[in-house]
Amino acid sequence: MPPPIPDDLDALLTRDATAAALTAAGYPISAKTLSGKATRGGGPPYGLFAGRALYRWGAALDWARSRLRARHAGSNVA
Repeated sequence: MPPPIPDDLDALLTRDATAAALTAAGYPISAKTLSGKATRGGGPPYGLFAGRALYRWGAALDWARSRLRARHAGSNVA
C-alpha cells in the first residue's frame, strides 16, 4: 500500500516521509535526492528541529509542482 498523502498542507514531514508522499503524489523523488538538494540548494524549503530536517507538506508539494515542465509531442519548444 502506498504511503498516505497528507491532507493537511501544514503537516511537518521528515525527509523520508516527504520523499514518500511526493512519490505517492506523482512526483518521484528519493530522500537521498532531497538531502543533496538541501546541501546544494534548489530543493523545497525545510526547517531543522533537534537536528532533523522537517518539510511543510504544502511547501514541498508547491516546490514539486513548480519543477514540472510541460512538453508537447513532436515539438522542440519547451
